[in-house]
Amino acid sequence: MSVNRKDNGERTDRERIDNMSRYEFVRPADIEKESMRIIESELAVRGIEIPAENLTVVKRVIHTTADFDYAENLKFTENAVQRSIEALRQGGLTFITDTNMALSGISKPSLAKLDAGAVCYMADPEIMQRAKEEGTTRAYASMRRGAEEHPDAIFVSGNAPTALIAISEMIREGLKPSLVIAVPVGFVNVVESKQELFELCAENDIPAIAAFGRKGGSNVAASICNALLYQAVDMVDPLKRGWQK
Repeated sequence: MSVNRKDNGERTDRERIDNMSRYEFVRPADIEKESMRIIESELAVRGIEIPAENLTVVKRVIHTTADFDYAENLKFTENAVQRSIEALRQGGLTFITDTNMALSGISKPSLAKLDAGAVCYMADPEIMQRAKEEGTTRAYASMRRGAEEHPDAIFVSGNAPTALIAISEMIREGLKPSLVIAVPVGFVNVVESKQELFELCAENDIPAIAAFGRKGGSNVAASICNALLYQAVDMVDPLKRGWQK
């Protein structure tokens, strides 16, 4: 069969339409539901059993990354998910992130329903100056400022191990955050900082969720936040979040 092309070799509009007609257009809510079904099915095929309390978080991270390694490298302190949901439902909590990317990915409608907030200080000139004067990093200074302003916050690190170093130091100093999400990605100080932070949280009865190993990222951090938020506001079902079309 001959293919009608423009002189420059590009596909014609007709060809694009014919190709698109092979696919079914599906509502976003149905795409998410089917994706979650596929994830659960593949977990079963791989023989991986996730505790029911943690399953929503694990599935949402896999949904975000298409990476089933998270089924095994995501670690949770005892009752971390349930305790975090209960804390969120009390209202007024703040998420402190170490990137604006993670901040932008957190569900704002869910935050509003819980009278919660989310902030990132990384681009704040005061933080830049503070990091320079103290010889640290903006992530380190951001977590320190976050603890000063919101000591019971949910601390979220998807990028900088120095953020975890700061949180670990502050826990030793007596900080008791509502939750620490420790999922920075990388090769330098990443594995060690996650391990140290997770062990400290377990020892001090602080809820923590960590991606052991090198993997992680701001998208992973935001997906964990959203998995907790959706459960706290009973909106795990995407139809409840307004995905009608």
